[in-house]
Amino acid sequence: MLNEETFEERFSLKLNRLNVFVLGGLFSVLLIVGTILLIAYTPLKEYIPGYDSTKLRTQALKATLKADSISRELTNLKLFTQAIQPILTGNIEPEKIDSIQLETRNLIINDSLLKASKEDSIFREKIESQDRFPIVDTKNSLLENVFFAPLSGMVSQDFDSNSKHFAIDIVAKTGTPVKAVADGTVIFSEWTTGTGYVIIVKHAKNFVSVYKHNGTLLKEQGDFVKSGEVIATVGSTGELTTGPHLHFELWSGGYPVNPTTFIDFN
Repeated sequence: MLNEETFEERFSLKLNRLNVFVLGGLFSVLLIVGTILLIAYTPLKEYIPGYDSTKLRTQALKATLKADSISRELTNLKLFTQAIQPILTGNIEPEKIDSIQLETRNLIINDSLLKASKEDSIFREKIESQDRFPIVDTKNSLLENVFFAPLSGMVSQDFDSNSKHFAIDIVAKTGTPVKAVADGTVIFSEWTTGTGYVIIVKHAKNFVSVYKHNGTLLKEQGDFVKSGEVIATVGSTGELTTGPHLHFELWSGGYPVNPTTFIDFN
């Protein structure tokens, strides 16, 4: 390149075979690297066979996680249904707490063989006269079951069969011990979507107590619990919870009953 006025040489480039190969190779490398970067960091790679869309991979991952969650929820629901069905249908037989008492009901006693003395006869007549006209019908009375409050707290919602609220809600601090209202056997102790950690205890005389929205469960299915024994703690689990409280239900013969009829929560 020359200056038009002075014809002075401004720039010169001498090409030979080596220079051509070097420049051509450098240009080819830059072109390849640029093409790779363009494909790797732009949506153009989605049009190359073998590459998946990032959006499609994200949607597939979300669908897989959702399907796994639905499968676990169906399994929990199936277990809950299998455990609660015998209770609702009344197919569970009452526990035989006192086998001796059951055997003596059909026992026929011949008084002539006892040879009771006069003092024994007077004492027997006195005892029988006291129980001859009892105030409470002990044969059909439900008062044979003595229940205690599962915890102390404020009752935020009462039993209301019209609104399908077959329980009472007791507000308490998170972590407060939840106690069994009577002796019984744990027939369900699992997690549910709507009511969180749930534990169900089967008692004598076909009574069943249900404790929902617990924070933790301390007993497993099949465990025998005593009256007043801690079986769970207060929490706020499940989609239907409104805060830390205990949702307590009491069932008798497959039907819900008002817990305040049998338990003093004050």
